Amino acid sequence: MDSEKQQELVELLVSLRRSGRQQSGLDPALIPPDNETAYRIAGAVEEKLGWQVAGWKIAATNQAMQKALRSNSPIYGRVYAPNVRTTPICVDVKSFCSPIPEVEFQACLGRDLPPRHKPYSSEEVAAAVASLHPGIELAECRFIHDEQFPPLSAILADGAGSGTIIYGPAIIDWREKNIAGQEVNLLCNNEKRRSGSAGKALGHPIKPLTWLANELSKTGIGMKAGQFVSTGTLTGMIRPKTGEIYEADYGPFGTVTLTFE
Repeated sequence: MDSEKQQELVELLVSLRRSGRQQSGLDPALIPPDNETAYRIAGAVEEKLGWQVAGWKIAATNQAMQKALRSNSPIYGRVYAPNVRTTPICVDVKSFCSPIPEVEFQACLGRDLPPRHKPYSSEEVAAAVASLHPGIELAECRFIHDEQFPPLSAILADGAGSGTIIYGPAIIDWREKNIAGQEVNLLCNNEKRRSGSAGKALGHPIKPLTWLANELSKTGIGMKAGQFVSTGTLTGMIRPKTGEIYEADYGPFGTVTLTFE
């Protein structure tokens, strides 16, 4: 994939982001040949947009999600300002690109994790977390999920389906709590639709967060204080309908509410 085609894909993805549009399929000549190229294009999209990176999303944190997303490893994408919001929120489902509410712990960084040669340990990453929150990631994709849906590398170039992070109040003394063992329920119109836990889905939110810190360190990007990180779905993916109200119930850790108008 030559530089001209890469730039063409950058321009397309920027246009789709700015206009809030989706398209069906992608010209085969514009499909990145590998993940490294895809992530480089995602960085160029950020530069062209000129939008502040307010956070990051992590996906495919376990084998089931990797199979669903056609990946053999976790993936990540940028979340742009002002798409980091506090609960509760109301959105127009038609104004989003095939939104998918995913129940996820959100970590807010209290210090930078800059690029460096030595890998970050989980202890170092945990120490950099200012607060941990119950949350929902409202994932989006600039490509319609139809028979023309492009391969994973195109999705990575689009930010791995990044959309909006919605978070609740900080979990008090989260380091002393059984975060991994807490059952979380996803309710739709007060009826339970899904349940799960960090322990079953990803072990503990610090595990994927450490993975991301080292991925962004290796590529010379790093993470900054104040950024939120959506650490991976605990309940899988679900497609909403207009009029539905979703509530992520984290038990003693709080709730997060999302209404589709």
